[in-house]
Amino acid sequence: MQNGTRIWLQWLAMALTVTFSMVTGQYFKPFNVSYDHRALIIDGQRRMLVSAGIHYPRATPEMWPDLIAKSKEGGADVIETYVFWSGHEPVKGQYSFEGRYDLVKFVKLVGSSGLYLHLRIGPYVCAEWNFGGFPVWLRDIPGIVFRTDNEPFKEEMQRFVKKIVDVMREESLFSWQGGPIIMLQIENEYGNIEDSYGQKGKDYMNWAANMAVGLGAGVPWVMCRQTDAPENIIDACNGYYCDGYTPNSKKKPVIWTENWDGWYTSWGGRLPHRPVEDLAFAVARFYQRGGSFQNYYMFFGGTNFGRTSGGPNYITSYDYDAPIDEYGLLHQPKWGHLKDLHAALKLCEPALVAADSAQYIKLGPRQEAHVYRGNNSTCSAFLANIDEHKESSVQFLGQAYTLPPWSVSILPDCRNTAFNTAKVGAQTSIKVVDFESTSSAKISAPEHLMIQKGVPLVSESWMSFKEPIGVWGDDNFTVQGILEHLNVTKDQSDYLWYITRIYVSDEEIAFWKENAISPSLTIDSMRDLVHIFINGQLIGSAWGDWIKVAQQVQFKQGYNDVMLLSETVGLQNYGAFLEKDGAGFKGQITLTGFKNGDVNLTYSPWTYQVGLKGEFLKLYAVDNNGSSDWTNLAQNEVPSTFSWYKTYFDSPGGKDPVVLDMSSMGKGQAWVNGHHIGRYWTLVAPKDGCQETCDYRGSYDSEKCNTNCGKPTQIWYHVPRSWLQPSDNLLVLFEETGGNPLEISVKTVTVETVCAHMSEYHNPPLQMWSHPNYFNGELSASEMKPVMQLQCEDGYTIASIEFASYGTPQGSCQAFSMGKCHAPNSASILSKACEGRNSCKIEVSNSVFGDPCPRTVKTLAVEARCKPSSSLYAGVSDI
Repeated sequence: MQNGTRIWLQWLAMALTVTFSMVTGQYFKPFNVSYDHRALIIDGQRRMLVSAGIHYPRATPEMWPDLIAKSKEGGADVIETYVFWSGHEPVKGQYSFEGRYDLVKFVKLVGSSGLYLHLRIGPYVCAEWNFGGFPVWLRDIPGIVFRTDNEPFKEEMQRFVKKIVDVMREESLFSWQGGPIIMLQIENEYGNIEDSYGQKGKDYMNWAANMAVGLGAGVPWVMCRQTDAPENIIDACNGYYCDGYTPNSKKKPVIWTENWDGWYTSWGGRLPHRPVEDLAFAVARFYQRGGSFQNYYMFFGGTNFGRTSGGPNYITSYDYDAPIDEYGLLHQPKWGHLKDLHAALKLCEPALVAADSAQYIKLGPRQEAHVYRGNNSTCSAFLANIDEHKESSVQFLGQAYTLPPWSVSILPDCRNTAFNTAKVGAQTSIKVVDFESTSSAKISAPEHLMIQKGVPLVSESWMSFKEPIGVWGDDNFTVQGILEHLNVTKDQSDYLWYITRIYVSDEEIAFWKENAISPSLTIDSMRDLVHIFINGQLIGSAWGDWIKVAQQVQFKQGYNDVMLLSETVGLQNYGAFLEKDGAGFKGQITLTGFKNGDVNLTYSPWTYQVGLKGEFLKLYAVDNNGSSDWTNLAQNEVPSTFSWYKTYFDSPGGKDPVVLDMSSMGKGQAWVNGHHIGRYWTLVAPKDGCQETCDYRGSYDSEKCNTNCGKPTQIWYHVPRSWLQPSDNLLVLFEETGGNPLEISVKTVTVETVCAHMSEYHNPPLQMWSHPNYFNGELSASEMKPVMQLQCEDGYTIASIEFASYGTPQGSCQAFSMGKCHAPNSASILSKACEGRNSCKIEVSNSVFGDPCPRTVKTLAVEARCKPSSSLYAGVSDI
């Protein structure tokens, strides 16, 4: 035991030296990266790696350091990100590496934090990103077919991939240069669609692999979901579970590029959640069965700012139920439970990298062990119970272990359990989207008292600008027939007007009256959304993904203008032949119900107007705020369709994340100080399909643990603090369907309540494994007690203990109650240890609380309230 411990400590010291050594002008001492059948080999050492997915454009540069730091604190070794071609080359040949697209800065921040980087260049990324990350100008290249053996596409793809590799090399960001990049990816999930392209798909895949390797980046390349990847490319797994994945060569390690710890959401959809017990089970099983590199997709999801969300119809939030939420706050208990899992895995790493394979031991019908043994008595084991319903008692190496259903126990020394995936010891954090700290809204006290909701509105005064219906600029044009939406807009705007004119005779009017019928406008196929106007009046709307539209219309005698406002709400980001998908209308556009038969408008003269006048005038820009086109908005002018609104507001105090509550609005887009915070839409999710309780046991899918039924999918929209100034922040909205801006409020997201629930049978804290008395044999595992930790967010302290009971408490966070057994000193002990501090730790044992009920398993349940710190002191208390 002691010899194995010495080996473990020597290995850990060496790994830390490799990971954190800094030399002048470099983030690491230059090192090579290779791999064998077991793992990536970093500077000559096999490594078991945990990766955190963070997409740099879905946050601001000011958020990046904190996100990286929280990922590292959570146990990540690696940061993984896609490279977003559409953001870096919005115009062909004109590159952008600034602001949210400052990739070099992001990579350097990762390196300076002591973490590695996996750069997934693609350049197709999917990622629920507009057009899968492709710039829309790409589809206009003559003869191009995406992602196949097509010379125009391959030329553009190679040029961009080479550009990224060259930039990284010029900045000395590869591992062999002392940088953090240890691995690259070419293509993305191509195996899912390769057959659609026949032999040309196979040829393209091989070309892409050889092209990438030929760029001389000096680190391994991967392809995810590519089971026929060439010998010199690692094929990797994506999915909710990858513990059974086998690479296509015995020379390659098992790598998991996307562990889906949540799922994305569409407008009008429910909000999916993945229980952390199941997520931890999937991760533990992966390493148990031979995996070596696992990435959380996402560890931080972030926000689809601007028009970057794909789809169609994906929401602005990309929270993804990730361990770090959209605003950069910890999502507890997910983050904390995974942190403990990662610490347990690190304790096993010496044995995992020393063994070429595991010893398999069957423990029961649905129970099994995998044992990893290295030299000098190093031994680690995983005990799994894959039964979805029943707890199981098993014998392993002469000892008895109780395994909860659908769980894995991790034994770093093959004897003592350090972690079980189903036993969550991490705290739960309850976030509040509130206006309490927003004392600076521009509204006077008397008027505030008049507001029934008691909510400080974003402003008391608004201005408006009416968007013209139809043609508004000199750049409109008229042609025969229906043009494809993207061919006209080039995705420079969501909006495209289609306008034609028809003549209706007195005879037709009489025919409709006599027969009590109304004519209809029919569109064979449409995506994503259309607003239908007759003579400037909105008469109907429809949305969907290539759906048929039929709308009753009313005409006057004489000439009538038929006006269709086609909209995109995120371009298709997944599937074969993306360049052919397009947007707008397909098939025929027909008027039915006429006396002499249908009137086909498809080949009529149509006038086209790209975008909105407000977009052209840049009404959202800070330097346009003095435009005389704006008029004061009166209460009786709302709601109104197709209107621009603007106001000014002051920032909420403090440092908490800021959101706009847009629940009073309909559909549109919003800007703050010229920054496009994204599309908004208050579509409501179905009333059914949500579960009151979510059982983590059993295989997860995106419909298993939904919430938010019967409510708008999204009402809160993130406004990064770095986009705000203390006062006079310009808010501009374009509203399509008639929302009420007078009821918009600015709020902050605060972790107000933290809870924990831990029994005396929970595992001791992972830090105890490095306790010198434990290594020296003076402290046995049975003597180590579980420890509960409570922690507020940075800048907050524990103001009060709202509930505390050591004994047999019942319920869950914010609904705890005392059981028959209760230690009366519970609250006083917790108050003394925790109040006034940012965090505190309490040993869950009779030695601290006494024994209120002998021969009964005791549990400690605590609920604490956090408040902003009154001083810089943020101490930690241990009892």
